[in-house]
Amino acid sequence: MKRASADLHDCTALVIDANPVSRSALMNVLRSMGFADVSQTSRVVDARQELETRMFDVVVCDYHFDDTSINGQELLDDLRQAKLLPFATVFIMVTAECSYLKVAEAAESALDGYLVKPHLPSALEERILTARHRKRSLGHVFEAIQAGEFAKAASLCQARYRAREDFWLYAARIGAELFLQIGDHKSAKDLYQRAHENAPVSWTRLGLARAELAAGSVSKATKILDELLAEEPEYADAHDVMGQVHLEQGHLDLALASFRTALQITPQSIPRLQKHGSLSFFSGNRDDAMNDLDRTVRLGLRSKMFDMQSLVLLCMVYFDKKDSKEFKRALANLNMLAQKKPESVRAQRFLRICEVLLVLLERKADECMRAAGELGLEIRAETFDCESAVNMLALMVRLRRAEIQLPQAVQWVKDLSQRFCVSKVSCEILCVAADGDEDYCALIHEGYHHISSVAEEAMSHSVAGDPAVAVESLLQGGSQTGNAKLIEMAGAVLSRHSKHIAHGDSLSTRVSELKAHYCTQGSQFGLGQSQRSAGGLKLRA
Repeated sequence: MKRASADLHDCTALVIDANPVSRSALMNVLRSMGFADVSQTSRVVDARQELETRMFDVVVCDYHFDDTSINGQELLDDLRQAKLLPFATVFIMVTAECSYLKVAEAAESALDGYLVKPHLPSALEERILTARHRKRSLGHVFEAIQAGEFAKAASLCQARYRAREDFWLYAARIGAELFLQIGDHKSAKDLYQRAHENAPVSWTRLGLARAELAAGSVSKATKILDELLAEEPEYADAHDVMGQVHLEQGHLDLALASFRTALQITPQSIPRLQKHGSLSFFSGNRDDAMNDLDRTVRLGLRSKMFDMQSLVLLCMVYFDKKDSKEFKRALANLNMLAQKKPESVRAQRFLRICEVLLVLLERKADECMRAAGELGLEIRAETFDCESAVNMLALMVRLRRAEIQLPQAVQWVKDLSQRFCVSKVSCEILCVAADGDEDYCALIHEGYHHISSVAEEAMSHSVAGDPAVAVESLLQGGSQTGNAKLIEMAGAVLSRHSKHIAHGDSLSTRVSELKAHYCTQGSQFGLGQSQRSAGGLKLRA
């Protein structure tokens, strides 16, 4: 072996291996390389906690663990999805010959290298040093990402790709992901396409599908995904993206099937358990939702991957089943997490929603009405998003079934529908949240048609050659309803016809103000996590 490297003296390393002999051997190799701080763990659950609370320069992980159905690749995938693995961290997988192909596939996700047992100590050292060289070569890119300068980082990656400098293909992947994040779909598609022409592998094809989907070309994205999944049916990330395609088209049953397949491939994945459980709840499959969400709590309650929305839905499932014992257990967990985030409006709103259900279980009608009334006052608040709307509707329909009369209920449903019906899909999601209540669903569809009418009437002015009237009409409608679609349309028309619109600056200011108030928290149903990034590199800053 080579002599210990001086630049590794201040570096930290983590060894994850269930076998004490191989774990000790790996630690000895790392120490001989110069690592002064080498930690170890034999269990995946402990590894998750270590990686969520500490930053490591190098992680060496075994692929197989006898005592659990999760493997090293799935651990890596979960960390990647939850953005808990910095780009600067080197992740090396160690595998037996029988699982070589699976690890080779994982190399396309976020893996820096892999070793096949048995291996020489020098092979591990070579992998680590090579990976660290790549990290250093792209250090200026990672620094820009760390600073939140995504456009700069993307341009740096694009320049490295064009110049064919070291690690240009890896840089192309990072750059394409960054372009997607900042909304430059054309540049993202171009980078993925060029990378695919040089190396036609799974991630380039999936990236092309994601770029097409982000640009609104659903049919093109679907075709790419169909072909990819026909060749690689075990590609979980591709099933995630296909589920998002179905979800955005309003095909909840097909979306659920895609998410279920991804979960079956990675059964211990906390993000995928939450995703499938949430959609199962809103698809009416409450038993499936209960099983998935309960397993999510058992696996990851204290994990940073855990989303508190899972506990909200569990509370509703147990409320509907009249299981007060399990309901109170879920509520206690929710309360514990909310206490850790006293400054989080989202966490505190979750808790208040479920506390209304608790007093409803206790048959305290007056207290229910008071607490629900306070929640209703927040519908036009800046922090109130589509997730909040879904939860509010789910709460209101349960109060209605319990014959709790809310004086403002009709107006609240109208306000919710007019603010969050930005598409046919979002309209249907709100109806699903209302659990088939005919009166509420009628009001939601009425709100959707109102928004559509405002948009159509405004655009008719633009087509007739008077874009200023169109912008003014859209801004007025957006201001009255808080609907992100109308506000975004106003901005788009203003941008397209700015040369022909007087007082464009003042209109632009109004657009920006409305966007800041109504468009920053999200107007789309997201299953607890954004699905737009499904299948992509997760850029932790």
